Amino acid sequence: MKKKPPEDRKPVKRTLTRWQSFKRLSIMLLMGGSLLCTLTVAVVIGVYSHLAKDYDLTQLGQMPERTIVMDYKGEILGRMHGENRIIVPLSEVSPWFVKALLAREDSRFYSHSGVDLRGVARAAVRNIKDMRIVQGASTLTMQLARNSFPDLDDRSIHRKLVEMMLARRIEKAASKEQIIEHYVNRIFYGPGIYGVQRASQVYFGKHASQLNLSEAAMIAGIIRSPVRFSPFRNYEGALKERDTVLQRMLETKVITPEEELAARYADIALHAQPAFQSQGGYALDAVRRDLDLILEQQEIEDGGLQVFTTLNKDLQDAAEQSVEKRLAAVEKLKSYQHPKKADFDKTWDGTQEISSTPYLQASLMMLDNETGAILAVVGGRDYRHSKYNRATQGERQIGSTVKPFVYAAGVAAGFLPGTLINDAPIQPGEIDESDPGWSPQNSDGKFLGLATVTDGLVKSRNTMTVRLGNYASLNRVIDLLTNAGFGKPQRTPQIFIGNLGGNPRQLTSAMSIFPNQGLRRRPFLIDRIIDKAGNVIYQTPVLESEVITPSVAHMMRLMLAQVIDRGTAASLRSEHGFKEPGGGKTGTTNDYKDAWFAGYTDRLTCGVWVGLDKPQTIIEGGYGGTLSLPIWADVMKKAVALGYKTEVPKVLLPLTKVTLCRVSSQLATDGCGRAGTAYEDALPYDLVPQNFCMEHQGYAAPPPQRVQQPGQGRGLFDRIRGWFR
Repeated sequence: MKKKPPEDRKPVKRTLTRWQSFKRLSIMLLMGGSLLCTLTVAVVIGVYSHLAKDYDLTQLGQMPERTIVMDYKGEILGRMHGENRIIVPLSEVSPWFVKALLAREDSRFYSHSGVDLRGVARAAVRNIKDMRIVQGASTLTMQLARNSFPDLDDRSIHRKLVEMMLARRIEKAASKEQIIEHYVNRIFYGPGIYGVQRASQVYFGKHASQLNLSEAAMIAGIIRSPVRFSPFRNYEGALKERDTVLQRMLETKVITPEEELAARYADIALHAQPAFQSQGGYALDAVRRDLDLILEQQEIEDGGLQVFTTLNKDLQDAAEQSVEKRLAAVEKLKSYQHPKKADFDKTWDGTQEISSTPYLQASLMMLDNETGAILAVVGGRDYRHSKYNRATQGERQIGSTVKPFVYAAGVAAGFLPGTLINDAPIQPGEIDESDPGWSPQNSDGKFLGLATVTDGLVKSRNTMTVRLGNYASLNRVIDLLTNAGFGKPQRTPQIFIGNLGGNPRQLTSAMSIFPNQGLRRRPFLIDRIIDKAGNVIYQTPVLESEVITPSVAHMMRLMLAQVIDRGTAASLRSEHGFKEPGGGKTGTTNDYKDAWFAGYTDRLTCGVWVGLDKPQTIIEGGYGGTLSLPIWADVMKKAVALGYKTEVPKVLLPLTKVTLCRVSSQLATDGCGRAGTAYEDALPYDLVPQNFCMEHQGYAAPPPQRVQQPGQGRGLFDRIRGWFR
């Protein structure tokens, strides 16, 4: 008889069966989950690898550099646009810095292929433990990817996955050394500081190749928070970060304990903290504005260009120094009643910028006559206080410096330098298109009676100038001023004596027509621009146009030479010792609100303005010859010392000796001789009057005779050629 199994055997069998089922199910779920995870990872990798392919890896090396601005000799004047970065090859970076960087940022850099899986795992555990993101897992390559492409600069998981796949692409496309080189040149090291070369220069005043271990560790230490740990702002914090890097370098065995100890206790000599950045002053500001007109915005932002200007650094420095020296001297005069720049400096907080300064200002422009190239430009006394460029942006009444253009119009209309004009009160209705009661006075309050055209300009007589302008016609004067570069002046006879807005750039360019035989050459500041590849992408051509004839320009040079020899600018010779041949004209507006002097030699033309930003009387007796001319003399004497002078005089125009009448400005008769109005002069052939004087009865004088100039023959060919000039 069979025995029945124990009652407890059946439950055991059922328990084993259930456990086997659970185990089987768990294995299936685990395998399914693993497969699903694998598929998910594969899909993620595939998708994000595809997204990573959209990034152009050539941008890794395309880092915006500052554009270098140089004078005409290649001497650096400053930098602008782009980022404050100087790219250097890895071979010119201190090995200590490379070791410090890798120890701090990516100690397994040479053993991973863009993504450090151990680092990812470590960061994940730490973040899960702290229930927040406290640690990242970015490799050096991932950081390079993020810094190279702005759209990756966020903290999303999507961005991180793209960054990781992109890092893998970078590792396949570039060598480890290339990745480090891109990184050290691109990274941000502090406010306005990009790249290890600029960081080394700014913080320690040395080339990146000269960094010692202690300095290298400090720069590597501040990378994670360069603003917070800037040695200029938080020196103790920067030292702490340096020590952390040194400890990490010791742990990774890239330095010895002895090297770590020596670097920890080494003295660090910080370079002087950069002062308030003026961005290069008025000259560079003018270059920047011209670049905006020449280049596309993207070309400007990319930077890395070489901009060769026409500026002469020696003349630029001389001009800036003279402006400050001369105006500071004016501010010390007892008659000067306005705020002084020195006092303003004491109250200025170092950051406030104002559009209108309370102290005395000046501006200057100097041109090369042969090309129109700008050699020096001063827009004010201190670019930090005010960015307003008074040399190119300002517009003030130019006073009597307009008179040479009125007289040029008069000469072109047939009124010769020896012709008499009445220096007497203007009568009601005498001047076309003027108000009936308009009667301008002379600056000395006197009237000289009949005087020559030359004396009217040399002595700057207002009434004579107005009459000459009226004779020449308002239309002719306005056309000449417009062609000379002043824009379209207001239609009023008041422009004859200076009711005309202008700035030193316009006035200097216009004045250059006299030494240039009547040609105006467009002023320009940028000679050529060279891109990163060494290609010339822009070069300024010399553009010119005729404003007055060479003959009129010749006669004006003779008159303007007398202005500086015996006229309102005679102190140039007697007091300031300027000996070069040339000419010029002073200018002073009503109540001494603006003081001007514009003059030239054969080589250069220069214009200077002095005044207050808010027009007020500068000082009583503040004439252009008193305030502006000394600055002009300083700068032009420096120019002569630098070789800007004419060794061989320019070829003179063929002249014809004639007898003229001072009253009619025509060829004289013997009646003019009896009346005492006849005089002899030598004129360019095309200015010789075609008619005889009708004011005085008499016989005609002998026909005109050519005057031989040095080196000029008397042959038949020369005489015939002269008739057609």
